[in-house]
Amino acid sequence: MNTKLTLSIESQIIQEAKVVAKKHGKSLSKLIEHYLMTLTAPATEKNEENSALLKLKGSFNDPKMSDEKSLLNALNNKYMGQ
Repeated sequence: MNTKLTLSIESQIIQEAKVVAKKHGKSLSKLIEHYLMTLTAPATEKNEENSALLKLKGSFNDPKMSDEKSLLNALNNKYMGQ
């Protein structure tokens, strides 16, 4: 069952998040829902996901992804479909 949630977020972050969501063919709500699901997943699921992503680290070189957070997000999007 879906429930409405009101959040206060900086407008610039909202605009950037909308661009990211559109790029991946998802709504901003789905993007946030996935993030919250990731945060609340049991520790074993998180460890399995992080382990798989970390094994792929360094498998491609993109200058726009110079930091680990961007790389993990890109790999998550690419291989987890989110």
